[in-house]
Amino acid sequence: MKLLLLCLGLILVCAQQEENSDVAIRNFDISKISGEWYSIFLASDVKEKIEENGSMRVFVDVIRALDNSSLYAEYQTKISKEFYLLPMDQRSSELCSFSSTDDGYNVFRISEFENDEHIILYLVNFDKDRPFQLFEFYAREPDVSPEIKEEFVKIVQKRGIVKENIIDLTKIDRCFQLRGNGVAQA
Repeated sequence: MKLLLLCLGLILVCAQQEENSDVAIRNFDISKISGEWYSIFLASDVKEKIEENGSMRVFVDVIRALDNSSLYAEYQTKISKEFYLLPMDQRSSELCSFSSTDDGYNVFRISEFENDEHIILYLVNFDKDRPFQLFEFYAREPDVSPEIKEEFVKIVQKRGIVKENIIDLTKIDRCFQLRGNGVAQA
């Protein structure tokens, strides 16, 4: 049953790629994703997942495309006022990929947003208790223009996320003290 649900979710997310015109999706060179990124926004239809101490409240540091068609990413999270480094290896297949977490199965895709300076990670979680969708907006710089922020808000609102469930991460502590040193706190 779990496998069937995962396959259905993967098919639905990948199928949206063709019909969804509100997110800029192109066959981009996955190697262009490599480098430093900054988390700008989190948006979800289940807000507690992205609020402080939420399981999906993470801050991107670096993403690398590896030779074996997988992605390596370093995220940071804040738990009880301490910051921790969260390395992640993820097998990729074009724009769609999947993994398993404590929250259930995640199916996600990475989309360019106008150019290679901004990307959107769109994740659908298939938890048996409470499935949800999540959007993460990353940029090459620590902040972006108000116009770009407005465009992202419009995109996620079209996908059913209410404005109250969009968190502007540029207004909070994003764990910059761990950025680049590769050392997690004990």
